[in-house]
Amino acid sequence: MKVVGFSFVRNGVKYGYPFVESIRSVLPLVDEFVINLGNSDDETNDLVERLPKEKVKTIHSIWDESLKTAGRVLAVETNKALDVTGAEADWLFYIQGDEVIHEKDYDEIRNQMLRYKDDKNVEGLLFRYYHFYGSYRFLGDGRSWYPFEIRIIRNNKKIRSYKDAQGFRWEDGKKLQVKLINAHIYHYGWARNPVIMNRKQSAFGSLYNGGQTVDQKEEIAFDYSKVDSITLFQGSHPDVMKDIVASEDWTLNRDINKKNFKNLKHRLYYFLDKRFGWRPFSYKNYKLIH
Repeated sequence: MKVVGFSFVRNGVKYGYPFVESIRSVLPLVDEFVINLGNSDDETNDLVERLPKEKVKTIHSIWDESLKTAGRVLAVETNKALDVTGAEADWLFYIQGDEVIHEKDYDEIRNQMLRYKDDKNVEGLLFRYYHFYGSYRFLGDGRSWYPFEIRIIRNNKKIRSYKDAQGFRWEDGKKLQVKLINAHIYHYGWARNPVIMNRKQSAFGSLYNGGQTVDQKEEIAFDYSKVDSITLFQGSHPDVMKDIVASEDWTLNRDINKKNFKNLKHRLYYFLDKRFGWRPFSYKNYKLIH
């Protein structure tokens, strides 16, 4: 079985992405890793070039500024990396620059890739998610957080990154048939110093509104208080994240018992999810095979 990983990154240092840790967490599971380096103006590309060259292959790209609407440029950059993965691979393993794999899940991931390698009905593998919010100690657990997403796909170039690169579909828009596996993606996109978080959100928002950013004379802290619900994370972080987690230099003061739902319907949905594991009317960008 051959597995190739792929991803993209631009200005990862400036916006606080753990992109080096992300790539390192996947390397034990892949034979090769393709990273599409955008036109960064920080040290991102230099840090990637220090990764093991026998396994990490880099390509370079200039982002198309005309695609900064609805996050389309993110899918375009993802597909550039996907398209140069070798045809001999059985599986392609996608990871974003703020996502990390825990080493305790390596065996499960390997076993499931082997189990379904020759089952062509299985077009992708679906991961569970931990969404860290405001701190490495808390998880966002409200309805707005997606609980699953596709991160391993069959090596077929007719499978494309979908919309703003959250998941994948066939090029004709058909959803992939996937199996859910017992492994997590540790998503750190909403856990970083509040000043860096505000900087990142300003830049990230420009990918959805035609490239418009808000000019700020001085950087301000992101307001983490507006989330509807968070809970304590009671597990362990991946080894590659230990130094970053230990360097947390800000404090999030939030009572996890205090909820901030917009209305009674959202409160009911939360109750159904936590009590019964039922998420009525939730969006699914895949077809789950049982």
